[in-house]
Amino acid sequence: MIRTTVATVSLGAVVAATAWAAGPAGAAPSGGQTTSVGSAGDESDDLMAALGAYDDPRLSPDGSVTAGAYTAAWNHVTQMPVSTSTFSEATTQPYNSDSLHYRDRNASNSGGGAGYSSGRIAALAVDPAHAGVLYAGGADGGVFRSSDDGATWTPIADHLPALSVGSLAVLPDGSLWLGTGEATTASDNYAGSGVYRLVNPATGTFSTADRVGGGELDGVSIHELRADPQAGYVFAVTSHGVYRRSLTASSATTWTAVLAPCAGIGIAGVGCGVSSYFADVASDVAVQPGSSGESLVANVAWRSGAAYNGFYYSRDGGNTWSLANPTGAINPKEIGNATFAYSADGTRLYAVMESPTLLNKAGSTTVLAGVYVSASGDINGPYNQIATSSVLANSGSAMKRTRIGPGYQPGVQAWYDQSLAVDPADPGHVYLGLEELYESRDGGASWQTVGRYWNFGMPCFSYTPSLNTCDGNVMHSDQHALAFSTWPGHAPEVYAGNDGGVYARPTTQTAPGWRNLNASGTLRTLQYYSVGAGTLSSGGTALWGGLQDNGVSFLSPQGSTYTYTYPGTATPVSEQLNPAGQMSEPFGGDGGDQLVNPADGCQTVGEYVGLTMQLTNNCGYTANNDGTPSAITNIAPSDPNPRFIAPFAADTLDAGFWVAAGEYVWGDTKTWSTTSGADWQQLADSGAGHSITAIASRNHVIWAGWCGTCNPSGSFGRGVLTNYGGAWHQLTLPSDFPNRYISGVTIDPADTSGATAYVTFSGFSRAWHEAPGAGYGHVWRTTDGGATWTDVSGASTAADSFPDAPANRTLVAPDGTIIVATDLGVFVDDVKADGLGHWKRLGQADITANGNLPTAAAVYLTPSPDGKTLYVATHGRGIWSVPMP
Repeated sequence: MIRTTVATVSLGAVVAATAWAAGPAGAAPSGGQTTSVGSAGDESDDLMAALGAYDDPRLSPDGSVTAGAYTAAWNHVTQMPVSTSTFSEATTQPYNSDSLHYRDRNASNSGGGAGYSSGRIAALAVDPAHAGVLYAGGADGGVFRSSDDGATWTPIADHLPALSVGSLAVLPDGSLWLGTGEATTASDNYAGSGVYRLVNPATGTFSTADRVGGGELDGVSIHELRADPQAGYVFAVTSHGVYRRSLTASSATTWTAVLAPCAGIGIAGVGCGVSSYFADVASDVAVQPGSSGESLVANVAWRSGAAYNGFYYSRDGGNTWSLANPTGAINPKEIGNATFAYSADGTRLYAVMESPTLLNKAGSTTVLAGVYVSASGDINGPYNQIATSSVLANSGSAMKRTRIGPGYQPGVQAWYDQSLAVDPADPGHVYLGLEELYESRDGGASWQTVGRYWNFGMPCFSYTPSLNTCDGNVMHSDQHALAFSTWPGHAPEVYAGNDGGVYARPTTQTAPGWRNLNASGTLRTLQYYSVGAGTLSSGGTALWGGLQDNGVSFLSPQGSTYTYTYPGTATPVSEQLNPAGQMSEPFGGDGGDQLVNPADGCQTVGEYVGLTMQLTNNCGYTANNDGTPSAITNIAPSDPNPRFIAPFAADTLDAGFWVAAGEYVWGDTKTWSTTSGADWQQLADSGAGHSITAIASRNHVIWAGWCGTCNPSGSFGRGVLTNYGGAWHQLTLPSDFPNRYISGVTIDPADTSGATAYVTFSGFSRAWHEAPGAGYGHVWRTTDGGATWTDVSGASTAADSFPDAPANRTLVAPDGTIIVATDLGVFVDDVKADGLGHWKRLGQADITANGNLPTAAAVYLTPSPDGKTLYVATHGRGIWSVPMP
């Protein structure tokens, strides 16, 4: 989601846009506000950068990972010794993105109308045999089940090897099929571990024993699972083509590729035109109702264009395929990522399509080719165009140019935001998901925006609550999944899954409004990048964290207060931080790294990505419900090349010194008195084209790991910069030092000289990468300022070696224990007990037991203010705590 701002800042996940100034409802921008909006192509690039922040570290240096890497790492983890401890979920309060008193006009999206939020939902499925039972799949949060039509949720897949969900499908026998590896980006960024089948999903829980097939789908992304009961098959739509297997085959029967044009499977002579990394990306398969399972259509296309891009069809249940030649309004040369939807009677085929031509064209205001219908249901058409970006913008959209500004029109992220579904009871009733949700009740002749991006800019909007007359046709942005309920005796409903969770309403409803299925706080799929903690004066701990597309969350004990004297006033005011028992979102957009004062939990610096640092000294609390006075100050240094999630930190010995990093290393001695980016001083340059990925400072000795270029499918490079010894210098690294993404740099607190440091590597070792420079090991140590290095990951054949999985963050506990967060859990090395290189998994002995951390990627570690508790941020299952090892 984009966020409001009144100053030009580094663009975030999508675009920085303006919230209208205070004043009468519907007032146009005033007061010198500017709209910081680049071209639409830039916005797509920014979203790609957002997803690359998760993707690039795992795929560097060569952009590929051999199938089997996650499974091999998981198998090792299950056999490792255990440091017994119990994890507890910390972020259990509902997350209210519209909390009153957290509506800073410079930084917050509160008031936009999205309401309660969770993390990105990539898949939805309704159980037709059990009224009120539905399933939701998080981007990296596993599967949740609701037995009360979305009022409450329970996780049912927390301990699979991968919690990234691409698809869910309930088959006629009542089983729930789960395709792991989210594929909203049509590539391998959220790799999975295959397909799983749960026989009794209404009451059961997924386990590794439920996997269907061998290792052929390990490490790929699965966009859809489509059942064809009449022909007896189930299809997996993956980043490596379309696969098929018999519905009656044993669980061990492997999946067979049936359509992969670049590989010459299913069709020959098409050509490829791109590298293997972008080859055979499949987006959708649909079975035509009424064809006895014989007629299938498929979209195989790379979003930026490739020779194989096109619509494909089969007339024999997927045994053979042909390249379609769509006629009418569709240009075959413009086919990109597409989604199909048949009417229940099979007479109409709807399609929404992204245009690689527009995606690659600088200055495009959208990348949506259009929405189309083949009135005969034939994949070859002829097609009528029933919606364009302009048509949708004029359907009540908040993304109309006069409302959101130039450069960001409906469909600008159509390569990422796509969902399409036809009401089973009405072939003319269509739901279309892009950034917003649209509805047509006449087969596309007319459209209404029924799930607006937000209320900002609409004629109904005012920051003054009593003057705000907006209706409830708002949900979180970026739509990915649609599903329908058809339970006997219940009004049919439509369910929408997006970057903020799940929403629902009856299909017959024409009045504004949605039922927010995130309100209970039990659909806990928040995707954190960071976590920070500080003590509150009223007692308890304030917990902060930056999130993918959900801003920065603030969690405090219910009833906590904070006393603050606002600038220009003399009387302290006692603020009620959390009267309703909810998390709030003081900072909007995407959240990045986080810095919290351990001694004062209301003092924090959050990041709106790209090193756009923003400071608050009062928890981001605005005294008035209209978002005034301002509570958040932009203090971003002006850096030419920061990472999307750029690092910053406080010196671990001198609380009066901060460091931050993009291409440059920056220092700040004003800390909590900082008022602007001018308070930062440039300390060092990592090099032109470089971008610092990790930074640490202890007693002003600074270590910084960088990448350059940072594109894993290009000429990837990395290095380490430090001022140890007095002068800034690039380290000469040993030949066996891995050429992978440096995800963490940690200075050993026991060495007051700053000479002892640990470097943490993401990705997988040379065993799974094609690139010779990938190297081995994930944790390396120096004791002499970088002159020599030792791989302390342990012997690769030992049961207690560090797992060969992406490592994300390192922390050294007060007793010297090394703690590392990875994609497969948290691991510790008690150096005093058995020396370096002997690792244990932190948690319960039974890896599937409650009290273990769910296997969503653990990406960040931070201690509690008293040092007794360790907080772990996961990218899909919220924040968890565990006693400090």
